[in-house]
Amino acid sequence: MEVFTDKELMRRWSRSVRAAGETVALVPTMGALHEGHLRLVELAAQQADRVVVSIYVNPTQFDRAEDLQKYPRTLHSDLKALEGTRCRAVFAPTEMYLPGNTTWVSVDGLTDHLCGRTRPGHFRGVTTIVSKLLHVVEPDVAIFGNKDYQQRRVLEQMVQDQDLAIGVIAAPTVRELDGLAMSSRNARLSTSARAAAVAIPRALDAATAQFLAGERSVRGLIGPARAALEAAGGIIDYVEVADDSTLVPYTSDAVLNAPAVLAVAVFFGGVRLIDNAALR
Repeated sequence: MEVFTDKELMRRWSRSVRAAGETVALVPTMGALHEGHLRLVELAAQQADRVVVSIYVNPTQFDRAEDLQKYPRTLHSDLKALEGTRCRAVFAPTEMYLPGNTTWVSVDGLTDHLCGRTRPGHFRGVTTIVSKLLHVVEPDVAIFGNKDYQQRRVLEQMVQDQDLAIGVIAAPTVRELDGLAMSSRNARLSTSARAAAVAIPRALDAATAQFLAGERSVRGLIGPARAALEAAGGIIDYVEVADDSTLVPYTSDAVLNAPAVLAVAVFFGGVRLIDNAALR
């Protein structure tokens, strides 16, 4: 496993691999790797001959300075974790933005709702850094987890709209034994907040069961989920049922007749957690 901190050396490695007739997959991360990330690496290895994992804490996607400061930087342990996987190169740049950077990549529409409504500038930072990573690594495919459904849809749209010859693979959400979606943020939960946060997957599971039993009222799906999360002590950012393609939320009096996604963002112990469930 090779480690690159220089953009041009990373690009040369990737081009040499592709010149030899092999394919490259990229797994973009911000480090603090957990089992969910390692599953993405294994999925990437099924899609391409060589896997590159990028590790970069991107400052432009944080809407709160304290979140950026608190985000763990664990490069040494991240590299140790990757040694047992099929990762063949790590791109860990010290900086991705040149002084005086004034160019941004943004996707309209898909970023207007859900997380985009309460995290101004977040998705512009995400799309800009992922675009830069794709231009440096030049992969054949890129792997994104479905835990952040909105982010995955936004990045899919960016790749499509920019005519990038890159396949976007959506990876299933990896969960802890009690159902909580794996996230680097989970490490910041206190013991009591961690115990309470299991209300998120339970609320999603209950709503999914209602949907499968025939419930199609948005109010009937959202109401019980909100109540369960608040009863567990969660502070709700949003609980929405949205069109699974456009991400436009349905009004509470709507009745579903097309594929949708139930998406939630909830604070437990001051830590913001997101999750979602497909309604199909």
